[in-house]
Parts: sequence; structure tokens; C-alpha cells
Amino acid sequence: MFKLKTIWIVTFFVLIANLSFAQEKSFCVNLLTKELYTPPVEKDFQINRPYTPFIKVFLPPKEKATGRAVLICPGGGYGLIGFGNEGIRWAGFYNDMGIAAIVLKYSLPKGNYRIPIADAETALQIVKDSAQSWHINSDDIGIMGFSAGGHLASTIATHTKRELRPKFQILFYPVITMDKTYTNLGSHDNFLGKNADKKLEDLFSNEKQVNKDTPPAFVVLAADDQVVQPANGINYFEALIKNNVYATLHVYPSGNHGWGYSNYYKFNKAILDELTLWLNQIK
Repeated sequence: MFKLKTIWIVTFFVLIANLSFAQEKSFCVNLLTKELYTPPVEKDFQINRPYTPFIKVFLPPKEKATGRAVLICPGGGYGLIGFGNEGIRWAGFYNDMGIAAIVLKYSLPKGNYRIPIADAETALQIVKDSAQSWHINSDDIGIMGFSAGGHLASTIATHTKRELRPKFQILFYPVITMDKTYTNLGSHDNFLGKNADKKLEDLFSNEKQVNKDTPPAFVVLAADDQVVQPANGINYFEALIKNNVYATLHVYPSGNHGWGYSNYYKFNKAILDELTLWLNQIK
């Protein structure tokens, strides 16, 4: 009995040594070491607690996998990470469609914008490098972001070098601009610092960075958003269509901000249906 137990323990550790471990289950990868990782905590909105940046990977069953993947960037004003409602709770929705869901717990910038951008780019590179073992098409990886995570996602979509640029972007009630007249000031200060240079604010006002090569976009928000002004998403959409980028904008009459994946939000099903339809149009 002891020998049999020992064999199983050894086998288990051999399996987790490979990033293709547990295809039908979730696992985490440390962004610093690029190795499998067990986070000490995975709770929403933990403030001022240091953590290691990582991705949590949810792969659909092999027989259902389409090869598509989405890197999910939760929000939190660049001051915390809404890892649950704007992260891991989306895994089932995507896996049911045969899409891999990869949730990013990025480092908080504390005024150094390079830090979360580097984490997002590292995450994308890990997904691309693991594409074969994870049954992912390296040319069919999109990015999704909520609130400040929407700013990070749109930053990757508009700034990242071509070989890492996502195929599409999905933005929920996103912060887009760093223009102080209508940005979310907390996100601005945490990302760039309170006294950011105007040129830097313009650089990361992503509505100003759209061009014909910007990936297709699905943008959704509520008209009564009191946290991030709707003009963020609306101006981004206008910039996209001016550059002939395939894009859609959905503005719902109520919901304010931060609904994420909530069955209690009355427009939740409508949004999921629209997103499903849109994803099926991206080839």
C-alpha cells in the first residue's frame, strides 16, 4: 500500500512539472519564474497585500477546444484586482464555448505604468509559448478588460508590438483615456502618478492611439456609470470606426459600474448573447 501511494505521489509531481498539466482543470503560472504556482490567496479586492503576479489558466476539454483563448484583465482602479467577478467567474462562459480563459493577476503600478504592461505582455508570451500543449492557436488569442483592466487591455491592443498584439479586444465599462477632464482619476494616479507629464497622458489616452491595425473590439458599458464616464468607451469606439476597425458598442440604460459576471444584473444574459454572437463573427 505504501509503495502504491508513493508511486502516485511521484507521478503527481511529474505531471505538474509540465505546463500542460490538468487540461480540464485550472492551474496557475508564476509570471516571474514561468513555472506552475500555487497562490496563497485568490480573493477579490485585497488591498495593500503584496503578491506574486500570475495567470490562472482554465482550459476547455480537448475535444471541445476551438483553439481560441482570452486573456482576462480584471479591474480595480490599478489599486487592487477584482480577481473573482471580473476574472475567474468568466471561465465557465468561455470554456463552454471551447475557449481557454486565462485570468491575469497583474502587478499594481504604483505610478510606474511599465509594470502592469510588462505583466500582460509576459502573460501573452506564456500563452503563445504554451499554445501547442494547451491546444491553443497562437494566432487566435484575444484580450478582455474591465474598468482599469480595460485600460490595460486597450493599451496592449494599441501599443504592443505586432507579434504579441491580441487578435481581438473585449472591454467592459473601460477606462480608456488618461485625460484628467474625464478619466477615472484614481486609475490615472495609480497608473501614471498624480503629476504625470501631458505627453505621457496623451500616449496612454488610448482613443488617440487607434489605427487601422488595432484589433477588433467589443465595448459594453452602462449609460449611468458614475465611476468611469461613458465617454471613455464611446470615444474609443468612435476612433475605431474612423479607422475602419471592426467594432461594436453596447450601451445599456442602467447598471452603473462593476457588474462583471453577475447573474443579478438584468442585462447580463443580453450581454452574454451579444458577446457570443460577436465572437462567432471573429474568424
